[in-house]
Amino acid sequence: MFQQMQYFIAIVKNHSFTQAAVECNISQSAISQQMKELESYLGVKLLERKGRSFEVTEAGQYFYTHSQDILADVEQLVHNTVKIVKNDEVELNVGYLRSFGTTEFLQTVSQFTQTYPKVKIHITSGNHEELYKLLRTGQIDLNFSDQRRALSNEYQNEFLTASEFMVAVSRSLPVETEKIDVEDLADLSCILISDSDNPTTDETYYRDILGVKSNFIFAKNYDEAQMLVASNQGYLIINARMQKQMNPDIVKMIKLVKGNRKLEQKYYAYWKANNSGFYIETFADLLKRSFV
Repeated sequence: MFQQMQYFIAIVKNHSFTQAAVECNISQSAISQQMKELESYLGVKLLERKGRSFEVTEAGQYFYTHSQDILADVEQLVHNTVKIVKNDEVELNVGYLRSFGTTEFLQTVSQFTQTYPKVKIHITSGNHEELYKLLRTGQIDLNFSDQRRALSNEYQNEFLTASEFMVAVSRSLPVETEKIDVEDLADLSCILISDSDNPTTDETYYRDILGVKSNFIFAKNYDEAQMLVASNQGYLIINARMQKQMNPDIVKMIKLVKGNRKLEQKYYAYWKANNSGFYIETFADLLKRSFV
């Protein structure tokens, strides 16, 4: 049937049985017979013959569009299957979110490397926007990052974990509560950890999604951010799992809410749907298991 799908695509694309037959290196009578057999198998008309010409039926248009997707998937499947048993060195480029922590990611890298020693792994860390750009431009195969956009069918989106947002404030701040509304922090500066020359995307996320109304000040790393918190120059928003990086004798950790809603972040493994393959899917599966 795959061959018949290829013939049908060629006929519609060329709008000619004759040109399609030439392109597919088959006789015109043979390609016509293949189309009759395909329509008979499906039980629907794909082409409405009109003398020496034809029109593509509604069913034919649907079959034409999705046949191309299926054949592209088959081609990718063949390519990835062959690549598994090739003797040449295989490379896998993965990226991880710098602000999340590396425990599960490093565990996954270790397990994957032990199981598939012939695969050379290249690892990149970055913030959300840096990793998204690398994935979109094909510079990394898989991205472990937070969700800041609506999930797209252009990518495979494998949910990994979710983590509540916490706010780190100075112990000198007179706050005795288990949770605090982001609006109650408006008079205190919000510390952003960024080594980027253009941190505006992080600012936009904090404003639009988390509802931060504070002014921003910047730190290059967690140590610098913690010093700013300790000296009561601002507060730092982190996910709950990163609490261990904070010194409890210096900073106080409080759950962050927005109105009556708790704030949390979801984390996914992302990779392009048209670049899926055995090693990418295996790495993603190992990463998912590390969070169970």
